[in-house]
Amino acid sequence: MLECLRDMNLPEYVMDILAKSKGVVIPKTREDLLTLAMGNSENTEFYIEYEVEGKGKVLEATATKCKNGVVVNYTDDYMRRRDPDCLLIADNKPTDKPRYEEVYQSDFETLRTETFDWLKKQELIFFPFKSGGLEYGYDSILIAPLNAGFFAAGLADLQGFLNIDEITSDFNPRAVVFLAPPFRHTHFDGKQIVVHNRLDEIHEVYSYNLYPGPSAKKGIYGVLLNIGEEEGWVTAHASTVKVITPYDNEIVIMHEGASGGGKSEMIEDIHKEMDGRAILGRNTVTGEKNYLVLSETCDLIPVTDDMALCHPKMQNDSKKLVVKDAESAWFLRLDNIKCYGSSPQYEKILIQPEEPLIFLNMQAVPGATCLVWEHTLDQNGKPCPNPRVVLPRRLVPKAIDTPVEVDVRSFGVRTPACTKENPTYGILGIFHILPPALAWLWRLVAPRGFNNPSIIDSLEMTSEGVGSYWPFATGKMVTQANLLLDQILKSTNTRYVLIPNQHIGAYEVSFMPQWVAREYIARRGSAKFKPEHLVEARCPLLGFGLDSLKIDGQYIRRAFLRPETQQEVGIQGYDDGAKILTDFFKQELMKYYTDDLNPLGKQIIDMFLAGATVKEYLEIIPMRY
Repeated sequence: MLECLRDMNLPEYVMDILAKSKGVVIPKTREDLLTLAMGNSENTEFYIEYEVEGKGKVLEATATKCKNGVVVNYTDDYMRRRDPDCLLIADNKPTDKPRYEEVYQSDFETLRTETFDWLKKQELIFFPFKSGGLEYGYDSILIAPLNAGFFAAGLADLQGFLNIDEITSDFNPRAVVFLAPPFRHTHFDGKQIVVHNRLDEIHEVYSYNLYPGPSAKKGIYGVLLNIGEEEGWVTAHASTVKVITPYDNEIVIMHEGASGGGKSEMIEDIHKEMDGRAILGRNTVTGEKNYLVLSETCDLIPVTDDMALCHPKMQNDSKKLVVKDAESAWFLRLDNIKCYGSSPQYEKILIQPEEPLIFLNMQAVPGATCLVWEHTLDQNGKPCPNPRVVLPRRLVPKAIDTPVEVDVRSFGVRTPACTKENPTYGILGIFHILPPALAWLWRLVAPRGFNNPSIIDSLEMTSEGVGSYWPFATGKMVTQANLLLDQILKSTNTRYVLIPNQHIGAYEVSFMPQWVAREYIARRGSAKFKPEHLVEARCPLLGFGLDSLKIDGQYIRRAFLRPETQQEVGIQGYDDGAKILTDFFKQELMKYYTDDLNPLGKQIIDMFLAGATVKEYLEIIPMRY
C-alpha cells in the first residue's frame, strides 16, 4: 500500500508514521470515505471512542446512518461549537498569537513526538487534498485515526479531495493535518486545541479534537492566510453572490464579517411568512411589526459561502477585486431553520440530496431522514445553536466556479437592541455607504457582535480582528492590516457598504437588512449613489446613511434608515451608543498602530482618533459613488 506514496515527496517523518502504523487506509472515492465514517458498510450506528490514559475508553461522538447522510453528534456540548481561543503557534516565526511554549511552559517538540508515537499505534486514514481548491490550491495531506472517518469525509468535502491514483510526481505538500483526539483529555484539560507549526517547507496543523470547525475548515484557512502572508495576498472571510434582478441587471456582492455576521444568509432567499410578506422588523418595546411585500425578488447565483480566494493570478485590470471560492464545500449553520418551510431552497437540497451528506449536531434515527430543523438538544434542554452540514458545492444549483469581479463589498455586524434606557452599539441603519478608508477600519476591528451562535462567547461585543479572519491567522496583525489596505487601494472600482443584522435600534430585524440592501443595490445596478441622497451618519464611523429608500414601489420607514429617529432611541440613546462603538474602535485600533503599519494606515487611524468627519475620510481615499 505504501509503495504508491513514494512519488509524493512526503517528508521522511511522515513516511515513518505511515510505515510503522498498524495499517493505512487510503480512500479513493467519496463513497469510501462515507463508509469509513460509519466504520463499515453495514453499520447504522457507530461509536467514535478512544482509550484515554487514566479515563479508560472515552466516547467522543456517535455517527448515525440516515437516508440523507451520516449524522454526527458529540457527547460533550463544548465540542459542538468552535472555541475561538483554540489556536496555538508552535514555531518561532513572527506571530501575535499565543505560543504553545509560553502557554504550557514546555517545548512543543516533546508533544510532537508523542503525537507521532500515538499515530504509529493506530490504524490510519491517509489521503491527499488541495488547500484552497483544485485550481489555485496547495498540495496537502491528512493523517487521522481510522475510526475518525467522518472527520476525514468532512475535510475531503470541504477541501479539494484528490484520488491518490491521479497524483503526479510534481505533488509537493505545503500542509499536513495530524488528527489526535485523545490528547484533548491527556494534555489540554478537555479543550479544543489546534496547534500550527509553520516549518520552512510544510505547514503542520495538529488537531487535538474531533470538531472539524477549528482544523479541517479554519485550520486550513490558517494555512492559506500564512501562504498569503508569504506571497502578498489574502483569503477573505466572505460569502459572494451574483444577484440578477427581475430586469436582468447583474451585480456581484461580497459580504464579509465575523462569525454570525450573515455570510451564509447573504446567499439565501428572503425569509417570508406563509402569506408571502416579509417581516422587516418587530419593535421590541411595543411588539409592533413592519412588513415588506416584494412581488418579485432577485435570482441569486452563489459564488462563495465563507472563504473567498483573492489570489494574485486571478486579478485583472478592472480595478475591482476578483475572487473565487477557496472551498469545495460549505460548512452551513442551520440554526435559522427552525421548522418546515423556513428555508425551502436548502431544505430541498439537504433532505433529499443527490449524494449523502455529513451533518453535525442534528437529531438522528438510523435509516430515517435527518430533518434539518430538528437540532440536537444541549444539556440545558435547548437546541444546539450550531447545527451544521457539509454541503459540496457541486450540489448547490447554479453555483459559479470561475472567478468573479466584486462590485460591492459589504460588511455585516450582529447588533443588539438599542434604546435610550439601555443604549448599545445597535445604532446602525438598514445599510450605510462607507468611504474606503472607513471600510478598512471596519475590517481591522471586525466586531464579533451580539449573541453569536457559531462559537463559545460572551454576549458582549468583542473584536474578531483583521478582516474578521484573524481568529484563524497565524502571523502578525499589522501584516494583515497592510495587505487589506493594499487590496482596497488596488480595487478603486469596488464600493463598500456596512449592514447590521439582528437589530436596528429598538427593532428586531434578523437578517432582513442585508436581504433588503441586496435587493435595493442590485436594482440600482451601476447607478451612482447621488450625494444629495446620502446623509452623513450622526456617528462618523458609519459613513453615509440614506435619506430615503424605495424598493419595489414601497418606501422603507425612516426609523430603519436612521435609528435616532425612533422614539425608543432618540438622539441621546443614539449618541450613547455611538460613544460605546467609538470607544471600542479606539481600544482595538491601537493594536495596529506600530512602526510596521503602512504610513497611509497610520494617517487614517490618526484621523479617526482626532474625530475626523466622513468628508475627511473621502479626501484621503476617494470613494466611487
